[in-house]
This record gives sequence, C-alpha cells and structure tokens, in this order.
Amino acid sequence: MSSAEDVRYGERPQPAPAVSGPSAATDPQPARRAVAHPLDGVTIVLPCFDEAANVAAAIKGATWEAQRISLAYEVVVVDDGSSDETAAIAGWWAARDPHVRIVRHARNRGYGAAVRSGIDAARMPWIFLTDADLQFDLAELDAFVPLATEAELVIGWRLARHDPLVRKANAAAWNWLVARALDLHVRDVDCAFKLMRTDAVAPLRLTSEGATISAELLVKAFANGARVRQLGVHHRPRLAGRQSGARLPVIARALCELIALRRARQTVIG
Repeated sequence: MSSAEDVRYGERPQPAPAVSGPSAATDPQPARRAVAHPLDGVTIVLPCFDEAANVAAAIKGATWEAQRISLAYEVVVVDDGSSDETAAIAGWWAARDPHVRIVRHARNRGYGAAVRSGIDAARMPWIFLTDADLQFDLAELDAFVPLATEAELVIGWRLARHDPLVRKANAAAWNWLVARALDLHVRDVDCAFKLMRTDAVAPLRLTSEGATISAELLVKAFANGARVRQLGVHHRPRLAGRQSGARLPVIARALCELIALRRARQTVIG
C-alpha cells in the first residue's frame, strides 16, 4: 500500500512507484478486526448491471467490512436495469437484512445514473462507492478510514490493473484525455474505490449518465473546495460476469459528456 497523497486541482501527480510481490488475490488475508476510530456511519453503494454471478458475494463482503469500519451502516445496491437475476438476488438479501436496500432502474441508464441514484439514496454521513464485480478487497478500507479526518474525499488508484490489455489501453487514453480536457490530474479518475463525505457530494448536482461521472464528481468537488487524498489499492482480475465499458455506445456517450463538461467548466471559469 502506498502512502496517501494530497490532491489539488490542476496539479499533476508524481509517477507511480513500481509495484512488486503477489497481488491482492493471492496475499494472505489480514486479521479481521475493527478500525481504531470508526466512521459515524457509512453507506456502501454498489452499482450493478448484470452482476448476478457476483452481487451476493459483493453484498456479503460490503456488510462485513461496513461493520468493521463504521458505527452504523447500510448497503445500497443500485440495479441499473439488469437483464439477469441481479435484482432478484439483491432483493432476496434486502428482504432478510434491514441494512441492505435495493434501488432499481426500469431500464439500463448507464453507470453514471447508477452512481447518482446511489448517492441520492445514501442516509449515512459517509459514502463508500465501489463496484460489485469483486475486483477490490474492501479490507483495504482500513487505510482509508483514518484519512476521513483530513479530507472529504479519499480516492483509490489501482496499483496494478488486472484487466484485459484493450481495457488498460482504453483507461490510459481516458485518463490522459480527462487530464487535458478538464485539468484534472489524479492517478486513476475511474477507480471504483472512493470514500466520500455525503454532505460534500450530495449537493453537487451531477448530471452524467455514463462513464464521465467520476470526472464530473471530482471536478465539482474540487470547485466546492473539497479536500482530496488518494491511496493506492490492489486490483483483482474479474472472475465472473462481463465488462461493458469498452462498448462503442458507452465510449461515444462518455466522449459527448466529457465535451459538455469541459464546456460547462470553461463557462464557469471564463
């Protein structure tokens, strides 16, 4: 795990250090114990689209980790119009655990819409946003929680991304494009490992329906004076389900939203 870094709008991060050793998927599991200074309350938001193979384990893991890091918690599963059994499985958990809720979209609206619905549904002082694809070890929240006293957003960056080569190339190009279009220089804008104060992100009036949501969230949070820290996290290969980020309609919408966000930002700053 790398040390935390302050992030200031418009600053470029230093190059990432080389990472060696086993991945998080093969590392021995850390001791399971509560953090020294838990959060007052956390909403774990799990955006889902066709994650029937993963959502039960994602809910179980989120529930387990939330109890370790926070005095109160809830898990909000946002089903973005899945065509498989994602909603049924999440609904089964919600019917049996009062800490689990499900928000359903009647149709597939996009990742950004799912994130916005999760933020809108949050009832706790903190939001932890992650995906339901099981590519992160939520035990790494142990290093994020202490930084909640220093920043409104604590965001992750993938130390070594375990994705297909095409997806890695697309991600690198997207980070480069976002940095230049929005002057937003963070290590990994789309890393789905973000701990955020609810009162810092709920008022942001986010509009992105697709993949630009993370860039929009960070740009508007910086504009509102939010303090941001970033930490490295391990990334696991996806073992089940399918990724949709590389589909042409998804990419086209992201580019259109990025152009609109750049224009809106230029209007605000003159």
